[in-house]
Amino acid sequence: MGRTGIRIAVFAFIAAAAVGLAACGNSSISETGFNAAADGLGLRGYDAVAYFAVNSAVKGNAQFEYVWNGVKWHFSSEENRKAFQQNPEKYAPQYGGYCAYAVSKNYTADGDPEAWKIVDGKLYLNYNKEVQATWEKDQAERIVNADKNWQELKAKSGISKS
Repeated sequence: MGRTGIRIAVFAFIAAAAVGLAACGNSSISETGFNAAADGLGLRGYDAVAYFAVNSAVKGNAQFEYVWNGVKWHFSSEENRKAFQQNPEKYAPQYGGYCAYAVSKNYTADGDPEAWKIVDGKLYLNYNKEVQATWEKDQAERIVNADKNWQELKAKSGISKS
């Protein structure tokens, strides 16, 4: 590949990355502190416990619903619902389910339940899998920044929990 080809490839990569990161647009923190749909459903209906129990993103069922911190959580089984009821902080996503990359940059964006990772026993979501790949490159530093920023973002929104 010649110089021009390399320049075009680099430009295309940078443009694609910029589009992906720009898509991580700013959304405001809900009054519950969780990224919930208009119907109050957290994790878009995915089972928070399944990420830990079966290492997979599994859709929950309204039959196994539990309301915690003003958010409806769906589970794929009664066993998972009970596990969440006993220790919701263990299973609930970090930063209220907002994009971990965005929070590390001091803003919020939707978290995609399919773009997830468990780190040190905590569930993190990102806007999409491309943004997740960027987040993972400096994951430890981004988590430190996001932990600090999350407190500030919640304070600006007048939220003290989650």
